[in-house]
Amino acid sequence: MKNPILNYYKKLLKNDYPDFIDKYLSVPSLLRLKNIGYFCGMDYASKDVYNFQEHITRFDHSLTVALITWNFTKDKKATLSGLFHDVATPCFAHVIDYMNKDYANQESTEEYTEHILKEDKKLNKLLAEDDISISDITNFKKYPIVDNNRPRLCADRLDGIILTGIGWTKTITKEDIKKIISDIVVYKNEENIDELGFKTKDIAKLAWDTSKQIDILCHSNEDNFMMELLASIARRAIEISLINYDDLYKLTEDKLFEMFKRSNDSILKESLAKFENIKIDEIPETILENVKIRNLNPLVAENVRLFNK
Repeated sequence: MKNPILNYYKKLLKNDYPDFIDKYLSVPSLLRLKNIGYFCGMDYASKDVYNFQEHITRFDHSLTVALITWNFTKDKKATLSGLFHDVATPCFAHVIDYMNKDYANQESTEEYTEHILKEDKKLNKLLAEDDISISDITNFKKYPIVDNNRPRLCADRLDGIILTGIGWTKTITKEDIKKIISDIVVYKNEENIDELGFKTKDIAKLAWDTSKQIDILCHSNEDNFMMELLASIARRAIEISLINYDDLYKLTEDKLFEMFKRSNDSILKESLAKFENIKIDEIPETILENVKIRNLNPLVAENVRLFNK
């Protein structure tokens, strides 16, 4: 699949490119993410429910988060932390949080980040050459431009809005992306901590509108049903020992679906057929409590938020 809007977005960010990250793009822990879709395994789902405009991977997301971080910090350690912030993403991403019943935070897999990075020998060799400690990049939450708590804006959240706007809501255009990135600045927030914000309210509202649409989709009946269905498929595959939990971090999504399809387990086959072929009007009412709320209230000036409480 060609990705014209995604490629435009990457090119825009590469106008200020950190050459030092090139050698890090081939380390195994990061390369694995080229085979992990950004939309939680739904690239394989019924096209009547999901029909993504472009194919986006967690590798794409990792790179663009790193580029945003560099563009607005020029901090090498923060940029590498952004590049590797998603290495603990399993196949099907947040579906596995659903499988683990972590609906509210969707962070149940992040605990593997440090282990995965420490086990990557090539990464550790490169970091040693650059005189950077592994501890400088394992806890990406210590860099507020990379990650911070909602409703604040950070590189991870900003990139998520843009990528999901490209692929899923299909409401982000090339011109929108250019406006958003050109309008971003770093402010000091209420706690005197660096935070991404906007120069103008109109562009902040554009980002907020897309974020709101994403939140609506992520709480829709069809998304609740399909996320839970794929979670049940992964759980069943583990229960019948077709795969083990660690395989979610070692195999590709293509490989897992290939294994699912070869299985003779009737429950797995029935669930998989439903996942791949169900029509949107056939989806039953599915109510999930405490699904993560993707609220956003960005800064539009020092200590001034788009929506004042």
